[in-house]
Amino acid sequence: MSGPLALVGGAAFSEGCTFDAGLLAASGGREVLVLPTAAAYEHPFREVDAATTWFEALGATVTGVPVLKRFDALEAEHAKAVADARFVYLCGGSSMHLRSVLKDSPGWDALVSAWGGGAVLAASGGSARVLCDPMVDPRGGAFAVGLGLIPGLAVIPHHDHWSRDKAHRTIQLAPRGLPVAGIDDRTALIRDPDGSWRAEGAGEVAIFVDGQSQPLTALP
Repeated sequence: MSGPLALVGGAAFSEGCTFDAGLLAASGGREVLVLPTAAAYEHPFREVDAATTWFEALGATVTGVPVLKRFDALEAEHAKAVADARFVYLCGGSSMHLRSVLKDSPGWDALVSAWGGGAVLAASGGSARVLCDPMVDPRGGAFAVGLGLIPGLAVIPHHDHWSRDKAHRTIQLAPRGLPVAGIDDRTALIRDPDGSWRAEGAGEVAIFVDGQSQPLTALP
């Protein structure tokens, strides 16, 4: 049985992210491993610093693992750190970069193994987007191939900042029967180990299937 999964709309490590305390408790520890991969070209260690300040207030320590390029994801040392973690957090940023770095790598295999072994996994913004398959393409709102950790679900992060027209276009382009989840900043769509879904945080989560609004129970 996999551990809890939190798909965060964005603005991680900030006031309103009330779900992080529960995720930390669910991990059974006081350590959070942060991967700033998606933010590799946007001051990645600022993300680690923000996570450190945020989780220290919750009584936890943070370790940043510098998986910033493809070579880093092939490093055995980095893969072991991920595999041994009980709470892994993927920072927001570029979906495309995260996919190119992690796809078919030991680092990705370690992440899947850790989550499958019961570790907590959280991903914010672009990182949340690419864990799904199909993935909402941030360049135009159509669909592309994601990493596929969560198949049969697509995510629109920063949903409260998307234009109505862009969100509508994405929802209409979705393959028939595919749930699309629009997740606001500082909000998490959480999958518990029993497979049920819930929303927590400062904003809202909207679910659409075939262009129609649906409850969380419509998720796979």
